[in-house]
Amino acid sequence: MRVRKDFKIFVVDGDMFSLNLYEQHLLNLGYTDVSTFHQASDCLTALTDSPDIVFLDHNIDAADGVSFLRKIKRFNPNIYVIFIAGLDEVEAVVSSLKHGAFDFIVRGDNDVKTLDNVIGRVQRVQLLLKKNSTGVFQPREK
Repeated sequence: MRVRKDFKIFVVDGDMFSLNLYEQHLLNLGYTDVSTFHQASDCLTALTDSPDIVFLDHNIDAADGVSFLRKIKRFNPNIYVIFIAGLDEVEAVVSSLKHGAFDFIVRGDNDVKTLDNVIGRVQRVQLLLKKNSTGVFQPREK
């Protein structure tokens, strides 16, 4: 399966270094529609631009990232929100999944590499949803 590179991606992170690192990595992978936000409020205002995927820092704006996750999902439940949290934030990760996050990335040595893997999972889910949206059972191709 070929990974789509036309996703509209938002990256929201309070740490400018991480924000720039994630943006550059996504651009290097071939994603061309990447917007970054240092503050969650700016991201919420830009939701009218219809992002497909939002990478959301748990500690954004010295607040609970789960509250911003809820606002994003209320605006459009079809946006794939991927939570970014540290190893010591297990409760936040669990809470984010309960409130509609698609997945999470643990900050650390492999977080940049994980971005593309998570986007690949989003694409696979979209393909499965599209394939099954007819409401009719379709046998697997061999």
